[in-house]
This record gives sequence, C-alpha cells and structure tokens, in this order.
Amino acid sequence: MAREQSRGYRTDRRTSPLSPEMGRLQPQAIELEEAVLGALMLEKDAFSEVCDILKPESFYKPAHKLIYEAIVDLARKSQPIDMLTVIERLRNRGTLEEAGGEYQIAMLTNKVNSAANIEFHAKIVAQKYLARELIRFASQVQANAYDDTYDIDHLMEQTESDLFEISQENIKREAVQINPVISEAMELLQKAANRKEGLSGLQTGFHDLDKITSGWQNSDLIILAARPAMGKTAFALSMAKNMAVNYGTGVAVFSLEMANVQLVNRLIVNTCEIPGEKIRSGQLDDHEWAQLSIKIKDLEDVPIYVDETANLSVFELRSKARRLVREHGVKMIIIDYLQLMTLNSKEEKSSALRVGSREQEVSSISRSLKGLAKELNIPIIALSQLNRGLENREGKRPQLSDLRESGAIEQDADIVCFIHRPEVYGIMEQDGMDTHGMAEVIVAKHRNGKTGSVWLRFKNDFARFQNKDEDSIVNIASGMNRKLRPNTQFDTASTDTVSAYAPGTFDKKDDIPF
Repeated sequence: MAREQSRGYRTDRRTSPLSPEMGRLQPQAIELEEAVLGALMLEKDAFSEVCDILKPESFYKPAHKLIYEAIVDLARKSQPIDMLTVIERLRNRGTLEEAGGEYQIAMLTNKVNSAANIEFHAKIVAQKYLARELIRFASQVQANAYDDTYDIDHLMEQTESDLFEISQENIKREAVQINPVISEAMELLQKAANRKEGLSGLQTGFHDLDKITSGWQNSDLIILAARPAMGKTAFALSMAKNMAVNYGTGVAVFSLEMANVQLVNRLIVNTCEIPGEKIRSGQLDDHEWAQLSIKIKDLEDVPIYVDETANLSVFELRSKARRLVREHGVKMIIIDYLQLMTLNSKEEKSSALRVGSREQEVSSISRSLKGLAKELNIPIIALSQLNRGLENREGKRPQLSDLRESGAIEQDADIVCFIHRPEVYGIMEQDGMDTHGMAEVIVAKHRNGKTGSVWLRFKNDFARFQNKDEDSIVNIASGMNRKLRPNTQFDTASTDTVSAYAPGTFDKKDDIPF
C-alpha cells in the first residue's frame, strides 16, 4: 500500500495480479511459452537470440516464469543450459516443485524439435505480455481516477510516464553495421558545411563560444557552473533570448527558484536595456516607455517556454519535457539550477525509494538528465553551483574539482562551462586586459571537441551577456544608433504605440504590468 501511495497510483506490475474483474481471458500464448522454454534447453546458443526480447515477467504461467528465471541465472554465470542444469538450478533455488517438477520440465523438451523459430515465438510471447500490461495499466488508471483521494495532476503525469515506460519495453536495441551510421554522420557534416557559420549544433548567439563547441549538440548534457552572483541565470536567459529571437529555436526554461513573472521581467530588462529596479517599480521616463514599447516586441510570440515548478523532480521534468518537445517543438532545455532538483516527487520522498545521501541523489539526477537528453535528442543545459573552495585560490578561477556535491556531474556531462568575472573579486586586469564589465566563459570539459575560454561583455544593470563587439541599444531620447528588428520603423513610433505602455494608461501604480 505504501508503494502504491508513493507512486501516485502505481502497483508493482512485476508482481501484481491481473484484474479478474475484466471478465475476459487475458492475452496469452501458453503453447508458445512451452516451445520457447523447450528450445532454450535443447540448443546451447538459443538464449542469446531471446535474451533481449524476453524477461521472466513476459511469461503468463507462473511455472514458466520460474523456469526462465533459472535459465537466466545459468546464462549470467556462463553455465550450460539444458534440461538437467535447469532442474538442478530450480532445486537450488527451492522452486522445483512450483515449476512443475522434473517430469514437467522434461516434457517441455519433448514438445519442440529445434530452436529454429525461437525468435519468432519469443516475439509473440513478448507481445502478449505487453498487451496484458496495457490492460493492467488501463485498469489501474481507471480505478484511481474514480478515487477522490488521488491528486489528478500527479495521476496524469504518472500515467504518461508509465505508458512511455511500457512502450519502451517493446524496443529492442540492436547493434548495427557501420554503413548507415556513416551515412548519418556524413549527412550531418553536409548540413554543417552548408551553413555559413560552419556549425553543426544549435547557435547560442555568442559567436566565439559557438566556434569552440560548434553549437550545442543534440543529446548533450551541458553543465553551466559558477559561484553565486557570477550571472549564471543572466547568461542562460541571454542565450535563450538569442536563440529564440535570432534563430527561432524553441527553448524551455525550468526555473526552480524564480517565479515566471520574475523570469520574464529579467528577459524584459535584458532585451530592452532598462534597469531592473525601474522595471520593478514602473518608474520609467518617457523615453524609456517608448524604448520599452518598441523593444518588447522582440519577445512577443518567440518560442520561449517558462516553468516555475519548485522542487522539480526528475520524473516531473521528464514528463513535462516530452510534452514540450512533442507539442511545441522545443529544441533545448535549460534548468536553473541542478542542486534545487529532487530525484523523486514529493510523495516518493516518504517511501523506501529515498536516496541515502544528497551526493548520491545529485549523482542520480545528473545521470537521469543525461539519459533524458539522449532520449529526446536535444541538448539539456543544467546550471550548477560551485564549491567555496575556489574563494581561497589565487585568481579565483574555477576548475572541474569545484563542482558542488558530486563528481558524477563532471562524469555525466558532455560539456562543462564555467562563468568567471574577475572584477567581482577586485581583479581589474587579467592577461593584460581590462576586466571591467567582462566575463570569461571557460569550456573546461568538452567530450567531443576542444576546450578553451572566451570573453563576453557583461552589463550588470541589464543582466545581459553579449559579444565583445556587439553594439548596445540605447534609449530613444539619445538619438544614437540602436538595433531594431527588421521592418521596424523607429521614427514611426507613434503616440499610440508609446501610450500602450505609458503611465497614464493605468489608474494605479500597482497596475503597471512590469
């Protein structure tokens, strides 16, 4: 019962009885189960043909399940598989009588002449198992949907997750000959060659960084780490804005410590280059209202999706991410930040599934994120904190050993980047360069390419990272050059356009939307 509650609705499908109330015979293929088991005990190499297709739970008859478990035991220990060794293994396990005894096992070998069709028979047995799983799954969902004590949102998330898990059981991963893989690699190479930038991955808008990484690559887990106040979130949002606005790339941002409105406010500050305190208070000068009215259009209708779920679990992230990729075409996910995530949902934390230590939990989270990136075939960027150890180091420059709470983060990541702003530590010159308003992005690990570092300009007032040579927009009143979207007419910013955000359109100060 505790397990059911901790999973939201789910019983252990490995051991749970099938629903008798259905009133219909469940999908099964007893004769084919017997044929498969008999063939396994006749041909010494037969197990290798079905080991990726069948598991003990695939067998409908309990006795057959016990026999297959004994066969799996023998195979794991590289021992021969035949009638006599299977009988002996069952006897050692204390399950010989439950499996039908020696006579029944001998009869299995008499019901088949060879293992010629064992793979075909095994696939049918596996299909019957999946059909039973779907019946069990639908019955559980229906029963729990009637139960008012279950949280419907959690039930829906768990339903989607378990249905996906069932579907994955039907996928057999096989080794493939290298030729089709070469063709796929050459196709990707040709696409990169056809791009004027020569990048094979997603462009970030930070040109020097893209030259090192060739863009963020699909299935990669990227860790972006820094000490507090270095601008991790600002960098992630600057990058998300660049990708969505300049290249139309769909980006999802999961913010575990910041509300959606706060996140969007920072995007507005970043894009419109109006100080954050003015956006929060609404005390904008006339030229700033005009500047806001024009530049905010850059953010309208862009494919940025924000999620403010606190204490986000890996399970919840997986469910949400699948929907974002499937329904909105999201090409990259940003998580702010990794140490605020949990391995299990709130309900699971009280169960026996709780991880023993925080370090183990972070390790499991990082492995899960890498698995999710591979599953969805998109890059996932996880922001991370660094240990305080670097504060005592000369130069304060971060290194891989500073990653907080778990060395597994470094191991699981395909790319590890650090943000380092020397001026925060009073270092106003580095390698002969003035570090005022500058940030170093260090690519400390790159599994599939080179490492190195690039310098970006950081505008603290606007929480904005930009290329060193990038021009800054300025306010409308100054009359200086500024970057506008194509087809935007600066001198046609009419009174109507400006007044859409002007203070006079609100009755109270509290009504100002930013």
